[in-house]
Amino acid sequence: METVTKGIFINGLWEVKERSYALRAPYDGKVLANISKADAGDVDRAIAGAHRAFETMRKLPAHQRSRILQQAALQLRERKEEAALLLSQEAGKPIRTARAEIERTITTYEFAAEEAKRINGETIPMDAAPGGEGRLGFTWREPIGTVVAICPFNFPFNLVAHKLGPAIAAGNTVVLKPAEQTPLSALFMAELFQKAGLPDGALQVITGSGRELGDALVEDERVKKITFTGSSEVGKQIKAKAGLRKVTLELGSNSGLIIEPDVPIDKIIPRCVEGAFSFAGQVCISLQRIYVHESIYKPFAEQFIAKTEQLKVGDPSDELTDLSAMIHEREMHRIDSWVQEAVEAGATIGCGGRREGSVYLPTVLLHVKREMSVSCREVFAPVVSIVPYKELDEAIEMVNDSVYGLNVGIYTQHLNKAFHAAREIQAGGVIVNDIPTFRVDHMPYGGVKESGYGREGIKYAVQEMTELKFVSIKTQF
Repeated sequence: METVTKGIFINGLWEVKERSYALRAPYDGKVLANISKADAGDVDRAIAGAHRAFETMRKLPAHQRSRILQQAALQLRERKEEAALLLSQEAGKPIRTARAEIERTITTYEFAAEEAKRINGETIPMDAAPGGEGRLGFTWREPIGTVVAICPFNFPFNLVAHKLGPAIAAGNTVVLKPAEQTPLSALFMAELFQKAGLPDGALQVITGSGRELGDALVEDERVKKITFTGSSEVGKQIKAKAGLRKVTLELGSNSGLIIEPDVPIDKIIPRCVEGAFSFAGQVCISLQRIYVHESIYKPFAEQFIAKTEQLKVGDPSDELTDLSAMIHEREMHRIDSWVQEAVEAGATIGCGGRREGSVYLPTVLLHVKREMSVSCREVFAPVVSIVPYKELDEAIEMVNDSVYGLNVGIYTQHLNKAFHAAREIQAGGVIVNDIPTFRVDHMPYGGVKESGYGREGIKYAVQEMTELKFVSIKTQF
């Protein structure tokens, strides 16, 4: 059967480019499609089209923007199994995990449809200041313009939704650059939005090499906002090039979890294992560092390893698979070198520590030191470290000893310890009595330090994608 070539989506039309690349499934290497490679000229046309379409989008009433988002969510619900299979193939995500992502994506667009009707301002008591008498003051929010959205491979439906949803809800236009490994999800959603009635040009989808297209996407002055999810290194480059334009950056992490001695460990082990190894650890808030009080360290480590060894690895299309292929061969080489480096420096392998075909086995490391790459850098792989501590403040200090600060979790039955940790932990989110991998799609989400800049979560992203305008009316002459 001839392999289909997928085109880019510009101004409501599909364009197949002369240059393309073969998109292969991470698990078995099967060619899924040929993907068009856009160039800088295509980016210019896409931004120009989005800039023109903004005149239409900014005038769309809230109920129409809401209806478009509702219709996209409805169509995705009707085709959710098709979408899950596509996601499982191109990302190597186990099918059960893929279905969960599609459900979350539907919810995210539904939240966006609701928020489209909630964009409001406030009245200002002008006479609170001398000289403000006889004046009415109020604010409203206006769409910012054209948004460039650059998305990663690990949640290609839901992370796209966290950028498209609030942008459309606010009345903006979007130029979307999906990850090279997962473009099919973005193209699938472009089709749904077109059918949902989104005006031509309001969504442009540009596929191809990030290295080739990056500068053209982020340096164009017609772009008023850049929202990026990816590595800290690329995020810093984008921030430097953005100038005075708005930027939201969701970057790296090495999320930690503190487990206090008062917690019944048998009740939390399955959840901790899930947080460490879901989607092969390729999650921004994947559980990477577990700090366990020394009094329960040994039984926790033993039970955690035993549960990890029960995970089923293999074909992502298998309903029973818990963990499948990493996104690329080079990522397996990278993480294997980090694990071996840790072992040579004194760490021990509780389980895993090697690959089987395209799968890196879920790996538990013990006796890990802070300076090891598996501890101080972002693993983004199915590898977790378990480390003992004596006092809560010691654990907090170890959690904070990082260039990252996205989500951190703590399990404790003491309210005062929970609040103490919440105040002292340096992170965008502190999750009490759950893993740091927890996220629902309307909560504020983002990091501090090298984990990012700005906040996602539909309501909060809408604020990031609008400008606040103040109006004063003198009512007395």
